[in-house]
Amino acid sequence: MKAARSATRADADAEDQLKAFIGKFVPKDQQLIRAVRRAVRKRLPTANELVWDNYNFFVIGYSPTERSSDSIVSIAARANGVGLCFIHGAALPDPKKVLLGSGKQTRFIRLESAGVLARREVEELVAAAIARAKAPLPSTGRGRLIIRSVSAKQRPRRKTAK
Repeated sequence: MKAARSATRADADAEDQLKAFIGKFVPKDQQLIRAVRRAVRKRLPTANELVWDNYNFFVIGYSPTERSSDSIVSIAARANGVGLCFIHGAALPDPKKVLLGSGKQTRFIRLESAGVLARREVEELVAAAIARAKAPLPSTGRGRLIIRSVSAKQRPRRKTAK
């Protein structure tokens, strides 16, 4: 009974930390991050949510394991917007050319709303990323929220006036 209570408290603490990280953004971006998180969580309910509040970005990665390298997609946010990042996006089929970026591995989509995730070409990219994942998603259960890293020094999460 005591272990179950400890896990519940740890989960609540992680949710509180996550709320604080999201609270650093302007209200419009806070709403977008929350909406995208709900949509991705609905699509990947058994994935672990791995969170980084780093220098450049606030990131929530969705992984079948606790390893960041196994992440399928991640939500990445900073003062200039929110995106859905495909960790191994360079290898994904993208006939509609919706993925941005030119690195050897990662691609992303800018999100002006959570509705972008419902577009057919985006759903197909997510399905392809799941199919190509190194580790399979658990078939049952709910993934955990795990705070991975918090940087002491960070770029502002809100646009500064010029």
